[in-house]
Amino acid sequence: MIKQNYMEKLLKGVEVEWKAMGEVCGFQNGFAFKSRLFKDNGLPIIRIANINGNNIDLKNAKYFNPSDYNENIKNYEVNKGDILIAMSGATTGKIGFYDYKYTAYLNQRVGKFVPNIAFLNNRYLYHFLLTKVEEIYILAGGGAQPNLSSTNLMKKIQIPIPPLKVQEEIVRILDAFTELTAELTAELTAELTARKKQYEYYRDKLFTFDEGEVEWKRLGDMGEFTRGKRFVKTDMLSEGFPCIHYGEMYTHYNIWAEKTKSFVSHDLASKLRVADHGDVVIVAAGETIEDIGKGVAWLGNTRVVIHDACFSYRSSLNPKYVSYFLRTKQFHDQIKKHISSGKISAINANGLSKAKIPTPPLEEQARIVSILDKFDVLSSSITKGLSHEIDLRRKQYEYYRNMLLSFPKKVVEE
Repeated sequence: MIKQNYMEKLLKGVEVEWKAMGEVCGFQNGFAFKSRLFKDNGLPIIRIANINGNNIDLKNAKYFNPSDYNENIKNYEVNKGDILIAMSGATTGKIGFYDYKYTAYLNQRVGKFVPNIAFLNNRYLYHFLLTKVEEIYILAGGGAQPNLSSTNLMKKIQIPIPPLKVQEEIVRILDAFTELTAELTAELTAELTARKKQYEYYRDKLFTFDEGEVEWKRLGDMGEFTRGKRFVKTDMLSEGFPCIHYGEMYTHYNIWAEKTKSFVSHDLASKLRVADHGDVVIVAAGETIEDIGKGVAWLGNTRVVIHDACFSYRSSLNPKYVSYFLRTKQFHDQIKKHISSGKISAINANGLSKAKIPTPPLEEQARIVSILDKFDVLSSSITKGLSHEIDLRRKQYEYYRNMLLSFPKKVVEE
């Protein structure tokens, strides 16, 4: 643990001068790669979408072939250890550290810092820039269309320059916090993944019956599907009549719900379609086939408006039993052939109705639900614990980063 007077001891007898970024660091703007020439493989291009605020994520990177361009693009190379910044869009000001062994290339509206190593430690610069994200965003104009000028960035953002030995010590401390956070994240993520696989195994096992043990019936024979009606995000309010938008099915809801995240006006609700207590709301559209068919058992005391990319399913089955079954491999294997693929994948009521579900007595359905509820609580608690622990580490890092980089500025007398 670092004591409060650590900076005083570290900087005893040391002069720290604040300089404009451009005095101690160069800057390279990106190249205008043509989107129509993007490839699925080749040499990776780093776009603003690949900068996540700490590192560079090439999971959804685009690629190019050098033979498609006449220009010399060597100046736009990105190598291990380079520090990048997003220059426009919603991610303006976000910083990324390139930690890959292979060379990538800067797209337009992505910039690269080139520190003068005689004055500036590369990792020191990285940690410092993470403290300036909001200031840089404001410098870019903020709002819906921020656009960062490299000239303004290098002229108006100032950086404290202690001796390189002091910079190295600050880097050692902050990198240690970063490494601890990464290790903790990896450890807890591995635990979460193992628990989720265990949960999915037992969930699918509970819906596996010996031949003749239970009757498998089509969902369409056991209940009725009702499609919702269209409303848009601008219709959604913080209070009013409860509603479920199809996008929230992926980001907010799990197996069951008693309250909604969003609402619409009572006047609009009177013109839309609703699900009742005990209905299962099923999402019928998404960006991938895997997104389709997830269900949420609605157990609220009021009706709830549903989006037109959802169906409500009413049956005599236990609604949570149905909702759990809709997450199984058995169910998704059945509906895949009925899903239409395109920019948005979708399924209609006819396709859903053909899927078969095991129908044990209600007492057995309730027993299965009780077991799966316990697994779900365990999985949720691990997820919350993961987020909480990582957040604590992040805040600890930010606290010491701000403390270590809070150098006093000399007041210039006029």
